[in-house]
Amino acid sequence: MIENRIETPHILIVNDIEETLNSLVSHYPKHQVRIIRNEEKDEFLLAQANLAVKEAYISSNEKKYIILCGKTFRSEAQNSLLKVLEEPPNNIVFIIITNSKSSILPTIFSRIPHKFLKRSVLRNEIDMDISRLDLKELYAFLKENQRINKNDAKKIVETILFKVNSQKIKLSQKELELFSKSIKLLDLNSRPINVLTTLLLMLLNREKDFR
Repeated sequence: MIENRIETPHILIVNDIEETLNSLVSHYPKHQVRIIRNEEKDEFLLAQANLAVKEAYISSNEKKYIILCGKTFRSEAQNSLLKVLEEPPNNIVFIIITNSKSSILPTIFSRIPHKFLKRSVLRNEIDMDISRLDLKELYAFLKENQRINKNDAKKIVETILFKVNSQKIKLSQKELELFSKSIKLLDLNSRPINVLTTLLLMLLNREKDFR
């Protein structure tokens, strides 16, 4: 939820692009906002970048907020935007909304202020199927939670154990002990992402062993 107007160029790293967009535009008069995104898929392409550049050079006597949305941004699209992002025309404010820092090129990320607005994954939001865990899903989950704090990481460990039990997945004593060890490591301020990676890789490799 965006509580205030954003008056300067920003990159917003969020969970839900649509939710953030709706919250953000509610703070501005409609005629001051231009939303540019790929309506067919979540990838921001060169075609959208070209539209953004054209829109930026349409003069305005008041501030115009050009909001660029995409789960991912193609490199060539970002490179074509670099000049206008670095030196936007008068009264133009660019706001980029995406799901991951890694989707933005360092040349852009280093030049525009950013805000991490991602909420931590709550217990009832984890829909991972432990019995059918694959490497792609594991990687996506870890990437989504790479900045999680230790308390939320502990909740995730507990939730994973709950799902293991609810799916009637049998673990060895050593594997079960890893859950307890994970909580202890988090209490000792080990990096949450490292703890979750170790735990999930154990479950992934266990599933491979039984296939």
